[in-house]
Amino acid sequence: MKTVCHREGLLGACQLASAAITARDVKPVLRNLKAVVDSDRCILMATDLELGIRLEVRGVKVDEPGEALIPTTRMIAILRESADEELTVEATPDACFVSGQSNKFEMPGEDPSAFPDLPTFAEEKYHELSAGVLRDMIRRTIFAAASAEHSRYGATTGVLWELEDNQATFVATDGRRLAMIQEPATAHGGHSTKGQTPVVPVKAMSLLERNLTEPDEMIKIALRPNEVLMKTERAMIYSRLVEGRFPEYRRVLPQKLSIKVPFTAGPFLAAVRQAAIMTDDESKRVVFTFAKKKLTLQAHGNESGRSHVEMPIDYEGKSLAINFDPKYLIDMLRVLEPDTAMTMELADAKTPALIRVGSDYQYVIVPLVSGDAKESAE
Repeated sequence: MKTVCHREGLLGACQLASAAITARDVKPVLRNLKAVVDSDRCILMATDLELGIRLEVRGVKVDEPGEALIPTTRMIAILRESADEELTVEATPDACFVSGQSNKFEMPGEDPSAFPDLPTFAEEKYHELSAGVLRDMIRRTIFAAASAEHSRYGATTGVLWELEDNQATFVATDGRRLAMIQEPATAHGGHSTKGQTPVVPVKAMSLLERNLTEPDEMIKIALRPNEVLMKTERAMIYSRLVEGRFPEYRRVLPQKLSIKVPFTAGPFLAAVRQAAIMTDDESKRVVFTFAKKKLTLQAHGNESGRSHVEMPIDYEGKSLAINFDPKYLIDMLRVLEPDTAMTMELADAKTPALIRVGSDYQYVIVPLVSGDAKESAE
Protein backbone atom coordinates (compact mmCIF):
# COMPACT_ATOMS: atom_id res chain seq x y z
CA MET A 1 0.00 0.00 0.00
CA LYS A 2 1.29 3.44 -0.91
CA THR A 3 -0.58 6.72 -0.96
CA VAL A 4 0.10 10.46 -0.81
CA CYS A 5 -2.23 12.27 1.59
CA HIS A 6 -3.02 15.86 2.46
CA ARG A 7 -1.62 16.06 5.99
CA GLU A 8 -4.37 18.14 7.62
CA GLY A 9 -7.11 16.08 5.98
CA LEU A 10 -5.55 12.82 7.13
CA LEU A 11 -5.02 14.23 10.63
CA GLY A 12 -8.68 15.22 10.91
CA ALA A 13 -9.79 11.81 9.67
CA CYS A 14 -7.51 9.95 12.09
CA GLN A 15 -8.69 12.06 15.03
CA LEU A 16 -12.32 11.51 14.08
CA ALA A 17 -11.93 7.75 13.61
CA SER A 18 -9.94 7.41 16.84
CA ALA A 19 -13.06 8.41 18.83
CA ALA A 20 -14.24 4.83 18.27
CA ILE A 21 -11.19 3.45 20.07
CA THR A 22 -11.65 2.83 23.77
CA ALA A 23 -9.18 3.72 26.51
CA ARG A 24 -9.87 0.46 28.35
CA ASP A 25 -7.83 -2.69 27.84
CA VAL A 26 -8.69 -4.29 24.53
CA LYS A 27 -7.06 -6.58 22.04
CA PRO A 28 -3.79 -4.94 20.94
CA VAL A 29 -4.93 -4.95 17.31
CA LEU A 30 -7.81 -2.62 18.21
CA ARG A 31 -5.39 0.13 19.18
CA ASN A 32 -4.73 0.54 15.46
CA LEU A 33 -6.56 2.16 12.59
CA LYS A 34 -7.06 -0.02 9.54
CA ALA A 35 -6.48 1.73 6.22
CA VAL A 36 -7.93 0.21 3.05
CA VAL A 37 -6.73 1.87 -0.14
CA ASP A 38 -8.20 1.06 -3.56
CA SER A 39 -7.73 2.73 -6.93
CA ASP A 40 -9.18 6.13 -5.99
CA ARG A 41 -9.89 6.38 -2.28
CA CYS A 42 -8.79 5.50 1.26
CA ILE A 43 -11.09 4.19 3.98
CA LEU A 44 -10.07 4.35 7.66
CA MET A 45 -11.65 1.92 10.10
CA ALA A 46 -11.63 1.90 13.90
CA THR A 47 -13.57 -0.11 16.47
CA ASP A 48 -13.68 -1.23 20.09
CA LEU A 49 -16.14 -4.04 19.14
CA GLU A 50 -19.06 -2.02 20.61
CA LEU A 51 -18.64 1.03 18.35
CA GLY A 52 -17.05 1.25 14.93
CA ILE A 53 -16.58 3.64 12.03
CA ARG A 54 -15.69 3.45 8.35
CA LEU A 55 -14.48 6.89 7.26
CA GLU A 56 -13.48 8.09 3.82
CA VAL A 57 -10.29 10.17 3.71
CA ARG A 58 -10.39 13.09 1.30
CA GLY A 59 -7.44 14.45 -0.71
CA VAL A 60 -5.68 11.14 -1.38
CA LYS A 61 -3.48 10.13 -4.35
CA VAL A 62 -3.16 6.35 -4.66
CA ASP A 63 0.13 4.94 -5.94
CA GLU A 64 -0.41 1.36 -4.82
CA PRO A 65 -3.69 -0.12 -3.51
CA GLY A 66 -3.65 -2.32 -0.44
CA GLU A 67 -4.40 -2.31 3.28
CA ALA A 68 -2.47 -1.80 6.48
CA LEU A 69 -2.76 -1.34 10.23
CA ILE A 70 -1.54 2.03 11.52
CA PRO A 71 -0.68 2.70 15.20
CA THR A 72 -3.26 5.35 16.09
CA THR A 73 -1.49 7.42 18.75
CA ARG A 74 1.83 7.65 16.94
CA MET A 75 0.23 8.36 13.59
CA ILE A 76 -1.77 11.27 15.02
CA ALA A 77 1.38 12.62 16.71
CA ILE A 78 3.32 12.47 13.42
CA LEU A 79 0.57 14.25 11.52
CA ARG A 80 0.16 16.90 14.21
CA GLU A 81 3.87 17.72 14.49
CA SER A 82 4.80 17.59 10.80
CA ALA A 83 4.88 20.83 8.81
CA ASP A 84 4.53 19.22 5.38
CA GLU A 85 1.42 19.89 3.32
CA GLU A 86 1.51 16.34 1.96
CA LEU A 87 2.88 13.11 3.41
CA THR A 88 3.49 9.72 1.85
CA VAL A 89 2.15 6.71 3.72
CA GLU A 90 3.52 3.34 2.68
CA ALA A 91 2.99 -0.04 4.31
CA THR A 92 4.45 -3.51 3.94
CA PRO A 93 3.57 -6.64 5.97
CA ASP A 94 6.38 -5.74 8.38
CA ALA A 95 6.33 -1.95 8.70
CA CYS A 96 4.46 1.30 8.10
CA PHE A 97 6.39 4.33 6.78
CA VAL A 98 5.34 7.98 6.84
CA SER A 99 7.60 10.44 5.04
CA GLY A 100 7.67 14.11 4.15
CA GLN A 101 10.25 16.39 2.53
CA SER A 102 12.71 16.28 5.42
CA ASN A 103 11.49 13.52 7.72
CA LYS A 104 10.66 9.83 7.71
CA PHE A 105 9.04 7.67 10.36
CA GLU A 106 8.97 3.89 10.56
CA MET A 107 6.50 1.97 12.74
CA PRO A 108 6.12 -1.79 13.21
CA GLY A 109 3.57 -3.43 10.95
CA GLU A 110 0.79 -5.85 11.84
CA ASP A 111 -1.35 -8.23 9.85
CA PRO A 112 -4.43 -6.27 8.67
CA SER A 113 -6.45 -9.47 8.38
CA ALA A 114 -6.44 -9.68 12.20
CA PHE A 115 -8.60 -6.54 12.37
CA PRO A 116 -12.32 -7.32 12.79
CA ASP A 117 -14.55 -6.58 9.83
CA LEU A 118 -17.07 -3.76 10.14
CA PRO A 119 -20.52 -3.83 8.55
CA THR A 120 -21.40 -1.73 5.55
CA PHE A 121 -24.70 0.07 5.03
CA ALA A 122 -26.77 -2.01 2.60
CA GLU A 123 -30.15 -1.54 4.26
CA GLU A 124 -33.39 -1.24 2.30
CA LYS A 125 -35.33 -0.21 5.41
CA TYR A 126 -34.17 2.99 7.09
CA HIS A 127 -35.12 6.51 8.13
CA GLU A 128 -33.57 9.62 6.66
CA LEU A 129 -33.01 12.99 8.37
CA SER A 130 -31.09 16.10 7.42
CA ALA A 131 -27.75 16.51 9.16
CA GLY A 132 -28.75 19.90 10.58
CA VAL A 133 -31.90 18.53 12.18
CA LEU A 134 -30.15 15.42 13.47
CA ARG A 135 -27.28 17.42 14.97
CA ASP A 136 -29.76 19.64 16.80
CA MET A 137 -31.63 16.60 18.13
CA ILE A 138 -28.43 15.07 19.45
CA ARG A 139 -27.21 18.28 21.12
CA ARG A 140 -30.54 18.86 22.84
CA THR A 141 -30.73 15.37 24.39
CA ILE A 142 -27.42 13.62 25.09
CA PHE A 143 -26.49 15.91 28.00
CA ALA A 144 -29.53 14.59 29.91
CA ALA A 145 -28.46 10.93 29.74
CA ALA A 146 -27.17 9.30 32.92
CA SER A 147 -23.50 8.58 33.50
CA ALA A 148 -22.67 4.90 33.95
CA GLU A 149 -21.66 5.32 37.60
CA HIS A 150 -24.86 7.16 38.58
CA SER A 151 -27.51 5.21 36.67
CA ARG A 152 -30.05 2.99 38.40
CA TYR A 153 -31.19 1.78 34.99
CA GLY A 154 -28.49 0.84 32.49
CA ALA A 155 -30.64 1.95 29.56
CA THR A 156 -30.61 5.56 30.75
CA THR A 157 -26.91 5.81 29.85
CA GLY A 158 -28.02 6.26 26.24
CA VAL A 159 -30.73 8.01 24.24
CA LEU A 160 -33.99 6.34 23.28
CA TRP A 161 -34.70 6.52 19.55
CA GLU A 162 -38.27 6.22 18.28
CA LEU A 163 -38.53 6.22 14.49
CA GLU A 164 -42.08 5.78 13.27
CA ASP A 165 -43.65 6.83 9.98
CA ASN A 166 -42.37 10.33 9.22
CA GLN A 167 -41.28 11.33 12.71
CA ALA A 168 -38.15 10.83 14.81
CA THR A 169 -38.18 11.17 18.62
CA PHE A 170 -35.13 11.23 20.90
CA VAL A 171 -35.49 10.94 24.69
CA ALA A 172 -32.82 11.06 27.42
CA THR A 173 -33.11 11.05 31.21
CA ASP A 174 -30.92 10.61 34.26
CA GLY A 175 -33.81 10.56 36.74
CA ARG A 176 -33.55 14.25 37.70
CA ARG A 177 -34.30 15.71 34.27
CA LEU A 178 -35.66 14.51 30.94
CA ALA A 179 -35.11 15.90 27.44
CA MET A 180 -37.35 14.97 24.51
CA ILE A 181 -37.31 16.25 20.95
CA GLN A 182 -39.41 15.33 17.92
CA GLU A 183 -38.58 16.23 14.32
CA PRO A 184 -39.72 15.21 10.83
CA ALA A 185 -38.00 12.22 9.24
CA THR A 186 -38.60 10.17 6.09
CA ALA A 187 -39.20 6.42 6.36
CA HIS A 188 -38.00 4.12 3.60
CA GLY A 189 -39.09 0.52 3.09
CA GLY A 190 -41.41 0.54 6.10
CA HIS A 191 -38.60 1.07 8.62
CA SER A 192 -40.04 1.49 12.15
CA THR A 193 -39.07 0.98 15.80
CA LYS A 194 -42.69 0.52 16.92
CA GLY A 195 -42.88 -1.97 19.78
CA GLN A 196 -39.15 -1.60 20.49
CA THR A 197 -37.12 0.61 22.81
CA PRO A 198 -33.75 1.00 21.05
CA VAL A 199 -31.28 2.99 23.13
CA VAL A 200 -28.20 4.34 21.36
CA PRO A 201 -25.05 4.93 23.47
CA VAL A 202 -24.00 8.53 24.07
CA LYS A 203 -20.54 7.78 22.68
CA ALA A 204 -22.00 6.65 19.36
CA MET A 205 -24.21 9.73 19.15
CA SER A 206 -21.28 12.03 19.90
CA LEU A 207 -19.27 10.38 17.13
CA LEU A 208 -22.20 10.79 14.74
CA GLU A 209 -22.55 14.47 15.69
CA ARG A 210 -18.90 15.10 14.87
CA ASN A 211 -19.57 13.78 11.35
CA LEU A 212 -22.54 16.09 10.73
CA THR A 213 -20.77 19.03 9.09
CA GLU A 214 -23.10 19.79 6.16
CA PRO A 215 -26.57 20.83 7.40
CA ASP A 216 -28.40 19.83 4.21
CA GLU A 217 -26.80 16.40 3.84
CA MET A 218 -29.26 13.54 4.28
CA ILE A 219 -28.32 10.92 6.90
CA LYS A 220 -29.56 7.33 6.81
CA ILE A 221 -30.41 5.55 10.07
CA ALA A 222 -31.19 1.83 10.29
CA LEU A 223 -31.98 0.09 13.57
CA ARG A 224 -31.58 -3.66 13.93
CA PRO A 225 -32.55 -5.74 17.00
CA ASN A 226 -29.21 -5.15 18.78
CA GLU A 227 -27.42 -2.49 16.75
CA VAL A 228 -27.72 0.74 14.82
CA LEU A 229 -26.14 1.77 11.52
CA MET A 230 -25.73 5.48 10.73
CA LYS A 231 -24.63 6.52 7.23
CA THR A 232 -23.34 9.93 6.18
CA GLU A 233 -21.72 10.83 2.87
CA ARG A 234 -18.23 10.16 4.27
CA ALA A 235 -18.81 7.75 7.13
CA MET A 236 -20.65 4.66 8.24
CA ILE A 237 -20.95 4.38 12.02
CA TYR A 238 -21.92 1.14 13.70
CA SER A 239 -22.87 0.72 17.36
CA ARG A 240 -24.28 -1.90 19.65
CA LEU A 241 -27.40 -0.75 21.49
CA VAL A 242 -27.52 -0.25 25.25
CA GLU A 243 -28.95 -3.25 27.05
CA GLY A 244 -31.99 -2.93 29.30
CA ARG A 245 -35.39 -1.33 28.98
CA PHE A 246 -35.81 2.41 28.89
CA PRO A 247 -38.20 3.89 31.52
CA GLU A 248 -41.78 4.71 30.54
CA TYR A 249 -40.99 8.33 29.95
CA ARG A 250 -44.46 9.49 28.92
CA ARG A 251 -45.87 8.98 32.39
CA VAL A 252 -43.47 11.53 33.91
CA LEU A 253 -44.30 14.34 31.49
CA PRO A 254 -46.16 16.85 33.71
CA GLN A 255 -49.79 17.59 32.85
CA LYS A 256 -52.04 20.57 33.61
CA LEU A 257 -49.37 22.99 34.78
CA SER A 258 -51.21 26.23 35.48
CA ILE A 259 -48.29 28.68 35.61
CA LYS A 260 -46.66 29.60 32.30
CA VAL A 261 -43.74 32.04 32.12
CA PRO A 262 -42.08 33.01 28.82
CA PHE A 263 -38.30 33.45 28.66
CA THR A 264 -35.57 34.11 26.15
CA ALA A 265 -32.77 31.55 26.50
CA GLY A 266 -29.77 33.92 26.57
CA PRO A 267 -30.86 36.30 29.36
CA PHE A 268 -32.26 33.42 31.40
CA LEU A 269 -28.99 31.49 31.11
CA ALA A 270 -27.01 34.58 32.20
CA ALA A 271 -29.17 35.03 35.30
CA VAL A 272 -28.92 31.35 36.31
CA ARG A 273 -25.16 31.35 35.85
CA GLN A 274 -24.77 34.46 37.99
CA ALA A 275 -26.88 33.04 40.80
CA ALA A 276 -25.05 29.69 40.64
CA ILE A 277 -21.72 31.32 41.45
CA MET A 278 -22.52 31.14 45.17
CA THR A 279 -23.57 27.50 45.28
CA ASP A 280 -21.18 24.96 46.75
CA ASP A 281 -20.87 21.17 46.98
CA GLU A 282 -23.21 20.99 49.97
CA SER A 283 -25.84 23.40 48.67
CA LYS A 284 -26.30 22.85 44.95
CA ARG A 285 -29.49 24.85 44.71
CA VAL A 286 -30.84 28.15 43.52
CA VAL A 287 -34.17 29.43 44.83
CA PHE A 288 -36.31 30.75 41.95
CA THR A 289 -38.99 33.13 43.24
CA PHE A 290 -41.63 34.06 40.67
CA ALA A 291 -43.55 37.24 41.46
CA LYS A 292 -45.40 39.86 39.45
CA LYS A 293 -43.12 41.09 36.67
CA LYS A 294 -39.99 39.80 38.42
CA LEU A 295 -37.99 36.61 38.89
CA THR A 296 -35.52 36.55 41.79
CA LEU A 297 -32.75 33.95 41.89
CA GLN A 298 -30.93 33.39 45.18
CA ALA A 299 -28.22 31.01 46.32
CA HIS A 300 -26.43 30.54 49.61
CA GLY A 301 -23.30 28.50 50.26
CA ASN A 302 -22.01 27.89 53.77
CA GLU A 303 -18.52 28.86 52.70
CA SER A 304 -19.03 30.63 49.38
CA GLY A 305 -21.48 33.37 50.35
CA ARG A 306 -24.77 34.60 48.87
CA SER A 307 -26.08 35.68 45.48
CA HIS A 308 -29.19 37.69 44.59
CA VAL A 309 -30.10 38.15 40.92
CA GLU A 310 -33.25 39.74 39.51
CA MET A 311 -34.67 39.72 36.01
CA PRO A 312 -37.94 41.05 34.56
CA ILE A 313 -40.51 38.48 33.43
CA ASP A 314 -43.93 38.54 31.83
CA TYR A 315 -45.84 37.10 34.79
CA GLU A 316 -48.86 38.38 36.71
CA GLY A 317 -49.74 35.42 38.94
CA LYS A 318 -49.26 34.62 42.59
CA SER A 319 -45.82 34.33 44.14
CA LEU A 320 -44.11 30.93 43.90
CA ALA A 321 -40.68 29.83 45.18
CA ILE A 322 -39.13 26.66 43.75
CA ASN A 323 -35.62 25.21 44.15
CA PHE A 324 -33.55 23.85 41.26
CA ASP A 325 -30.05 22.52 40.88
CA PRO A 326 -28.75 25.21 38.48
CA LYS A 327 -26.62 22.71 36.56
CA TYR A 328 -29.72 21.07 35.13
CA LEU A 329 -30.96 24.37 33.74
CA ILE A 330 -27.56 25.53 32.50
CA ASP A 331 -26.97 22.26 30.63
CA MET A 332 -30.18 22.74 28.68
CA LEU A 333 -30.03 26.50 28.13
CA ARG A 334 -26.52 26.49 26.70
CA VAL A 335 -27.49 24.18 23.80
CA LEU A 336 -30.07 26.74 22.65
CA GLU A 337 -29.41 29.83 20.57
CA PRO A 338 -29.45 32.95 22.83
CA ASP A 339 -32.53 34.37 21.11
CA THR A 340 -34.56 31.16 21.45
CA ALA A 341 -38.06 31.72 22.86
CA MET A 342 -39.17 29.23 25.51
CA THR A 343 -41.86 28.78 28.13
CA MET A 344 -41.46 27.39 31.65
CA GLU A 345 -44.57 25.70 33.00
CA LEU A 346 -45.00 25.20 36.76
CA ALA A 347 -47.57 24.01 39.29
CA ASP A 348 -46.00 24.27 42.74
CA ALA A 349 -42.69 23.86 44.61
CA LYS A 350 -42.79 20.04 44.48
CA THR A 351 -44.05 19.26 40.99
CA PRO A 352 -41.52 18.86 38.14
CA ALA A 353 -41.32 21.87 35.86
CA LEU A 354 -41.66 21.64 32.10
CA ILE A 355 -39.82 23.83 29.63
CA ARG A 356 -41.13 23.98 26.08
CA VAL A 357 -39.26 25.25 23.05
CA GLY A 358 -41.68 25.49 20.17
CA SER A 359 -43.84 22.42 19.66
CA ASP A 360 -40.98 19.94 19.25
CA TYR A 361 -38.74 20.19 22.34
CA GLN A 362 -39.65 19.49 25.96
CA TYR A 363 -37.41 19.49 29.01
CA VAL A 364 -38.54 18.25 32.43
CA ILE A 365 -36.61 19.20 35.56
CA VAL A 366 -37.31 17.87 39.05
CA PRO A 367 -37.20 20.52 41.83
CA LEU A 368 -35.21 20.10 45.02
CA VAL A 369 -37.42 19.66 48.09
CA SER A 370 -36.63 18.87 51.74
CA GLY A 371 -32.90 18.95 51.25
CA ASP A 372 -31.72 16.50 48.64
CA ALA A 373 -34.90 15.55 46.75
CA LYS A 374 -35.82 11.92 46.27
CA GLU A 375 -38.11 12.47 43.29
CA SER A 376 -37.06 10.87 40.05
CA ALA A 377 -37.98 11.34 36.42
CA GLU A 378 -37.47 7.65 35.92
